[in-house]
Amino acid sequence: MTQTPRDSATAVHRLIEPSVEALEFRLVRVKLIGGTPPRLEIMAEREDGSMTVEDCATLSETVSAILDVEDPISGQYLLEVSSPGLDRPLTRLDDYARFGGYLATVKTHVPVAGRRRFRGVIAGVEDETIRFETDEGEVEIGFEDIESAKLVITDEMLKAASGA
Repeated sequence: MTQTPRDSATAVHRLIEPSVEALEFRLVRVKLIGGTPPRLEIMAEREDGSMTVEDCATLSETVSAILDVEDPISGQYLLEVSSPGLDRPLTRLDDYARFGGYLATVKTHVPVAGRRRFRGVIAGVEDETIRFETDEGEVEIGFEDIESAKLVITDEMLKAASGA
């Protein structure tokens, strides 16, 4: 059976997570993106949300060593280690609480209120349900129903990031 890019990314995530955490980083996302050669994208950050160029270099060296030994991806690929950036993906339930009040785009696995794509302000988290204020009104989406989500860069976000 052939591994899909998602299977490969999941295997890499499981493989590197203990070492990443030992270096006091947390994985935001591991994704294998097709191409010639494919690109293995690893997004990480410190607990406080920071990630310096030096942090990326340290993490890249550690991850490279693990991947060279374990060889979880067949063939050649490019390794890219980065911070999540301002338009970061939202991958954990606690991301939605952490970034409450910010604008996000969301794609769901299944239709919610007749749609699969939403754009709205994160209005709150209760249990495993996230509330969004959209132009059409409030919508509640179960965390398990979210296929992908990310923050949208706004002027408010840029001001907050610059400390202004």
